[in-house]
Amino acid sequence: MAPAVRQRSTAARVALAVLAVIAFCGFLALGTWQVERRAWKLDLIARVDQRVHAPATTAPGRNEWPTVNAANDEYRHIRIAGTFLHDKETLVQASTRLGAGFWVLTPLRAADGTVVLVNRGFVPPEARERSARTAAEPQGETTVAGLLRLTEPKGGFLRKNDPAADRWFSRDVQAIAAARGLADVAPYFIDAEAAPAAPATAGTQAADTHAWPAAGLTVIAFPNSHLVYALTWYGLALMVLIAAWFVRRSENAADADARHAPQDARRD
Repeated sequence: MAPAVRQRSTAARVALAVLAVIAFCGFLALGTWQVERRAWKLDLIARVDQRVHAPATTAPGRNEWPTVNAANDEYRHIRIAGTFLHDKETLVQASTRLGAGFWVLTPLRAADGTVVLVNRGFVPPEARERSARTAAEPQGETTVAGLLRLTEPKGGFLRKNDPAADRWFSRDVQAIAAARGLADVAPYFIDAEAAPAAPATAGTQAADTHAWPAAGLTVIAFPNSHLVYALTWYGLALMVLIAAWFVRRSENAADADARHAPQDARRD
């Protein structure tokens, strides 16, 4: 009976050791992956920051549309000239530092006939109607500068766009273009930048009201918790090593006790 018990104990030890090695290697690999992801994220943040603060370049034209992508073009500082089609604007629900309300997306028709949706800025619910806004609508040939943003299909979080009811929760370029009967529309939209603030006049007090729509509210934020995740995985790998060391130590102590037990019995 003793050899059989010994064999089962050896098999259990081997299985436990294999599991420990697998767990250690798995946690180590996950930690290393998070380190690599952190390096990629930091590079992305640096590239986006460079794009945002670079001088505005010409917006991608029709021939460049198929190659526009997030890795190379998202948040590029661009400009385009054209005429706004104010009667085809679309309101998209938004939540900003100014409160809840809507983004005003207005088509801009360029000289070559192509159309780009421009997010002219935020308006609160009381300014959703064009007649209720204080700022004059740009008329005629207008040059717009801002950040290139990619389309946002399939609606917002847990809320789908409803074109039939004209309820929009995301800036889905293709769906908005179809709902407004627009053709030859760029696969991106532009977040218009805010106009330079007019210098304050001596003896005047700054007004608390905004000239709706208020542009320049783009939030550029990339969650970067990869270091925390990496430390967590590496910590788990270290815990596996410590646990394996304690188990091995206990086994060695048990083996030593088993070897000395017969000698102690003979002395008695």
